[in-house]
Amino acid sequence: MAFICLLITSCKDEKVQLTIIEEQVEAPFDMASIKSPDFSNCPIISIVDKGAVEGNQQATEQAIQAAIIEANAAGCGTVKIPEGEWLTGKLHFKSNVNLHLEEGAVLLFSDNPKDYLPAVHTTWEGMECYNYSPLIYAYECENVAITGKGELRAKMGTWEKWFGRPPGHMNSLKRLYNLAAKNDNVEERQMVNDSANLRPHFIQFNRSKNILLEDVTITNSPFWVIHPYLSNHVTIRRVKVTAHGHNNDGVDPEMSQNVLIEDCVFDQGDDAIAVKSGRNQDAWRLNTPSKNMVIRNCMVKNGHQLLAVGSELSGGIENILIDNCVVEDKASLFHLLFIKTNERRGGYVKNIIMNNIKANEVRNGVLGIETDVLYQWKDLVPTYERRLTPISDVSLTNVQLKKGNFMSRIMGQEEEPVKNVSLINVKVDSLLGEQMIHENVIGFKMD
Repeated sequence: MAFICLLITSCKDEKVQLTIIEEQVEAPFDMASIKSPDFSNCPIISIVDKGAVEGNQQATEQAIQAAIIEANAAGCGTVKIPEGEWLTGKLHFKSNVNLHLEEGAVLLFSDNPKDYLPAVHTTWEGMECYNYSPLIYAYECENVAITGKGELRAKMGTWEKWFGRPPGHMNSLKRLYNLAAKNDNVEERQMVNDSANLRPHFIQFNRSKNILLEDVTITNSPFWVIHPYLSNHVTIRRVKVTAHGHNNDGVDPEMSQNVLIEDCVFDQGDDAIAVKSGRNQDAWRLNTPSKNMVIRNCMVKNGHQLLAVGSELSGGIENILIDNCVVEDKASLFHLLFIKTNERRGGYVKNIIMNNIKANEVRNGVLGIETDVLYQWKDLVPTYERRLTPISDVSLTNVQLKKGNFMSRIMGQEEEPVKNVSLINVKVDSLLGEQMIHENVIGFKMD
């Protein structure tokens, strides 16, 4: 059971009050109650009243930003997106603001890269940089929400052209990798140029806290869909994501803590949920693990993994529970749980718990742990510092898979074996290959 208490926070106008809800989430590890904002007592500002016009991108974007500024100045407020299709560019949050999409409302985001300038302090695959603004961006905000039964949708024309990795893109990635490895000056990492083509996130909460996403539908994305980064107290509830493009993970909580993801539907071109904690030197500098996350009662319609951990995990990842989730019969996943790292990452992984999962078929197996995942980076850039990743205390209980190639494939390293993995009541009805494929594993248990 979850226990909820309310804290009332006074805003600048004494007549306006923002309620902070504290929810104690049941977990098999110590976890703080998760805080989220309740805007029930806050004023409502319609974007129509601020000059929004359907089909007029400039007027609508300006109206939404004006409403966000007004809500913030009032102490708190809900920015209402009414029924209709509203074309816009980037939206930047301020604290104590709820972006509310009424049923039948569609916020349609431009695919013109110029609409996401000037560049902002963001990330690319675990490395900090200045790049195109996320379509929705919150930086150092608190008490922010996106709610309602409307839809956030990205136009994809330009972003689809950028899905490939042409030489100009790879050269810019090499430059970013080298800058991140050699110095801490993020302002030098300016990644907007004619050929970098580093696609923006759809939604990024950067260095923010008390965040709520509830009931909205998200369709298409240039890059990662929902990215809580260096954020605390995040609730993602009853959100439906459909995004089949390159790097279209559903949710990527990174160096974030106290996260609840529940009752969501993921239909992805990449991982459904991918827990990350930064890449290499940047994460060692920021030194903030991802920890205390509960993922429950979700459905996956398609994707690469139900739950991925890494490969950007250099800040460390611990205390992750995924419980009571279902993979739809037609889904085509690689694994149910995949932990991935390499000799450059360092960090650590411990206390990853998967319980009560049902799935039809995966292309690989139930559990995969790989310690030599480098993808396109293998021969592209050097290893400046070698740090292995300790991985321990991984447990799967009551997992049912109808068809797969293996139950468990664990590729540990001789210098740093994977430790303490348990599979309890894990069943594969039709096993196409070897049940266990293990190298350098200590303390494996199966019942």
